[in-house]
Amino acid sequence: MSNGRQAGKSSTSFHFAAGLGSGVLSAVLLQPADLLKTRVQQSGHSSLLATIREISKSSTSIRSFWRGTLPSALRTGFGSAIYFTTLNALRRNVARSNLLASIGAIDKNAVQTYSSSLPKLSNLANLTTGAVARTGAGFILMPMTIIKVRYESNLYAYNSIAGAGKDILRTEGLKGFFSGFGATAIRDAPYAGLYVLFYEQLKKRLSLVSQKLPVAGEVQAGMKGSKSASINFGSGVLAAGLATAITNPFDAIKTRIQLQPKRYLNMLHAGKKMIQEDGFKSLFDGLGLRMGRKAISSALAWTLYEELIRRAELALGKAHAV
Repeated sequence: MSNGRQAGKSSTSFHFAAGLGSGVLSAVLLQPADLLKTRVQQSGHSSLLATIREISKSSTSIRSFWRGTLPSALRTGFGSAIYFTTLNALRRNVARSNLLASIGAIDKNAVQTYSSSLPKLSNLANLTTGAVARTGAGFILMPMTIIKVRYESNLYAYNSIAGAGKDILRTEGLKGFFSGFGATAIRDAPYAGLYVLFYEQLKKRLSLVSQKLPVAGEVQAGMKGSKSASINFGSGVLAAGLATAITNPFDAIKTRIQLQPKRYLNMLHAGKKMIQEDGFKSLFDGLGLRMGRKAISSALAWTLYEELIRRAELALGKAHAV
């Protein structure tokens, strides 16, 4: 087998492993925020403070905030692995396509910076590849998403992932594992597309600002790794905050459908019912929690992912040089 093929396979495995590791880490660390968001969104009446008090009354109050961590880690870990691997493949193919280059899918004027080794695409290409990759990963992991959301709510008393799966299959059939997929896709596709677009633009601007700072060459070279991580983390926080604020109504609708599919029949029905019963503000339930959680989780995941890929590609480059 040629070195080129080996490098390609190694690159794919690196992207999968980096995505898996970053997803699991962010899921475990931020599970309390995800659980609180689900509880706040499930009724439309419960405030964040009241929800925290309710969970704290449990005899295992600290552990209760991490309820649903296993399905969350599986969903987010493998979801991130599939997402990052697919996104990388899409972006690489777009970057290599002469046809797409001719219609402006590649940003020819982009400045290559040390904060990222990923291809520099146009805004439209970033938006599209992010949306397609996230929708595909979301569909594959949808059954685990349903189990995760129900685990986090107090409407179901599941004791295991297997038990949850059997109950959903028995009471709702296979379609129960895909409840709310329409709302999820409409939330995830714009979110992921906007995130990649904002993230790449912010990285470009922060990198340019960083390079203009009056730092000695030797010192700047030594700070290269830490600067790239800081740029990626800051870009991730800002990009996630912007994308989350725009797409939160779909997240609130998705949660209601997944928790009570017989009460909320589809996305339009759920949206109308929520506004009629709980007011327009119900579409923004959990916004603060989701924004904070997404900002930190996306920043952590992307920073760790990009750093692992950067280091892996540096190591591969040195190995090939030898």
